[in-house]
Parts: sequence; C-alpha cells; structure tokens
Amino acid sequence: MAEQPEAHRHEFDRAYWEQRWEQTPSGADGAMDANPPNPYLIRAASSLTPGTALDAGCGAGAEAIWLATKGWQVTAADIAPDALARAARRAAGSGVSERVSWTEADLTEWDPGRQFDLVTTNYAHPAIPQLAFYHRISAWVAPGGTLLIVGHLHTDSPGNGHHGHHPPAEATVTLPDITDGLDGTKWEIVTAEEHVRTHDVVVRATRR
Repeated sequence: MAEQPEAHRHEFDRAYWEQRWEQTPSGADGAMDANPPNPYLIRAASSLTPGTALDAGCGAGAEAIWLATKGWQVTAADIAPDALARAARRAAGSGVSERVSWTEADLTEWDPGRQFDLVTTNYAHPAIPQLAFYHRISAWVAPGGTLLIVGHLHTDSPGNGHHGHHPPAEATVTLPDITDGLDGTKWEIVTAEEHVRTHDVVVRATRR
C-alpha cells in the first residue's frame, strides 16, 4: 500500500471527525447528511432476514435508517456527536427512531458486549489501520450472521472515488487485503468485488 507524505496523513481520531462534521453544512446539496443509503448495502441486506444490526461508523445514519425501515433493530455507532445528532433528527423524520440506538463510541476501543446478525461498515476510517478495524468488527458478527465491508479501493489508477473524493492512501485497501484476513474455516465469502471506476471494494461474508 502506497505511503503518503507525513504532512498529508490523517489521524482519523475524534478531533479530526468532530472538525470534519462541524465544517460540513447540514442539509446542503452534497452534504454528508444528505447522502442516500449505500447501494451495496441495499443490495446485500435486501436478501437477508431482518434481525439485529450494527452500523460501525454510521456517520449521518443513512444506512442505519434504511435498515430500520426494513425491520432491523440497529445499533449505530460513530465517534462524532454532531454526526449522531444529525442522524437522530433524520431518523425522527423517517419515523424509525425506536428502531435505532445512536451510540457515541470510539470504535478502536468500544466493545458492544454482544454480537449481531449483521455488522456493516461503509467507508469508515478509524484511528487504527484499516485492516485492523475490519478484523475488530468481524468479531461482533454472530454465528450465521453477515459481515458487510464497503471500503475505498486502493489503486494507482486515476478515478473519482466515493462522492468524487480521493481518500488518503492509509484509508484504502485491496480486495485480497480483506479476503485474506477472513479465515476460511470461520467465514464463507459470499461477495468479493472491486469497482475500479468508483474506487470501491465490497466484501460480504457469512460467519460459519
């Protein structure tokens, strides 16, 4: 994975995300809290029986709210209180507040104390290496449950990336990075995709 000059690296800690959300106008065109739910999540979860779900790094809650409208009981965790406040307002407007628990949490340290039928993360970047984060959240998937990772694909080719942004190199991964980290005796990989045009990587796996 390519290295960035130190001056351009991001820590992705609480201060970084709080500043990012504070500087983002609420409800404006292109704002993070105006994004629709991730289409990869919609495609994957549409074939699953609703149960309990964890959205790790939920941001403004588009995915958590969509899951709640489909009958899931969702724990939505994020490090940024501003993001969670916007998400809660959005959920109230969708009439699903009782189906989502908004949780302020540093996902590098937080432990939910339980497992879930679905654990999903959509472009989340914590203050630990990306693959260590994926390994951490995978432990929260219940037997028979689903892990869905949607991340930024590491590639040397030019492209627009998610919503037209170019993510820092330390926030990107390759498909083998993820799939090689899922022990075949414990996981069945259902989907493993690279979308080079949009710089997305998608992995869906079922815990055996």
